Amino acid sequence: MPTVLLLSRQPLTARPLQQWLDHPQDAVLITTPKAVDGAEDVLAASFPRHRLVDDYHGWATEEIAEAAGRAYGVSRVVSTSESDVLRAARLRARLGLPGQDVASATAYRDKVVMKECAQAAGVRVPAFAAVDSPQDLLDFVDTNGLPVVVKPRAGAGAEGVAFLREPADITDFFARERGSEVPYLPGQWMVESLAHGDFHHVDGIMQDGRVVHSWPARYTGGLAERVRENLHTGSILLAPDEATTHTLQRMTADVIAALPPAPHPLAFHLEAWVGQDGIPVLCEIASRAGGSLIGDQYIRAFGVHLAREGLRAQCGLPLTLTTQPAAPSRPVGHVLLPPGHGVFVPPADPCPVPDTELTLMRKAGTHCQGVESAADAAASVFAEADTTDAVESRLADAMEWWNRHTRWE
Repeated sequence: MPTVLLLSRQPLTARPLQQWLDHPQDAVLITTPKAVDGAEDVLAASFPRHRLVDDYHGWATEEIAEAAGRAYGVSRVVSTSESDVLRAARLRARLGLPGQDVASATAYRDKVVMKECAQAAGVRVPAFAAVDSPQDLLDFVDTNGLPVVVKPRAGAGAEGVAFLREPADITDFFARERGSEVPYLPGQWMVESLAHGDFHHVDGIMQDGRVVHSWPARYTGGLAERVRENLHTGSILLAPDEATTHTLQRMTADVIAALPPAPHPLAFHLEAWVGQDGIPVLCEIASRAGGSLIGDQYIRAFGVHLAREGLRAQCGLPLTLTTQPAAPSRPVGHVLLPPGHGVFVPPADPCPVPDTELTLMRKAGTHCQGVESAADAAASVFAEADTTDAVESRLADAMEWWNRHTRWE
């Protein structure tokens, strides 16, 4: 494996990078003290060439990473998180290294650029506009009406998303400026009309503007709605004979062909609505693996860990799966069960629903305050069955059992 500059703020206990790489000692890891808490021995043994930074997203970190890359003569810059996509591309440009460049990274991060590229290629997108001033938002509403959704152009995980359904919501959005983590400045925000239909995601591996392999799934709830309304969320892989499966695969290929390509394989995660007319509408696409339990679901269906696969591919290592599977090994789905308000008292007995696997994600006795992020959960449930409908039924039964036997005191 070549010497690589590896950007990661994920905990080594949850994302075992030392197991994903053939020779982790050759990697120059840029991470945080929090990410290696409890894994200091792993850090010392597997990543002797590391740099710990306190302000991971600060500009100083990029300078530290470049200096380390030059000192060790790295030949690749790799990452697994969406927040590092553009930063890694800038470092490649500065160091003269191959991989996803700034133009491609920008298109996969900036939702305005992304939708401009997709729309120009004939992909359906909601009406949208950049919001660089209050007038931009007001003008968009005057033209397109309410409701609309305002979101950070480089956001992830539904953070900062605001649904504006009536004029008072516009006033509230402007008023929250002082407490917003995303500054109210040009280049930071966008607005779009609400799309309607079932919400889906498509995940897989892409290379040089084409799909290597992928599969679509239907969400069981919207991510932003989950945070706002303390709901469950999850997804179920679509059956190979569903019309929506082929529709979403064609759309995914069109979107990836429309955006500036990256020469080496990358994981991707696309989200789209499909309405009653059967035509998909692009929400967004990212050049990284899907978060939460989407990766675990893909492993169960195809034996491939997309985050691991994408990281290794960026390092120049060969792909495990190089062709499009005809179908998942078995229908599979999952759901994240939301934390409530109060002290968590989980069910005393195992989940009785057949072919389900429940995992607690919060310890008993933990005091919770509801859903705080899109991936926040008290527990997860995976279900498998012979058909997609049976998976959905088993997940519903597991949720009903959970709600009857879980207490928040």
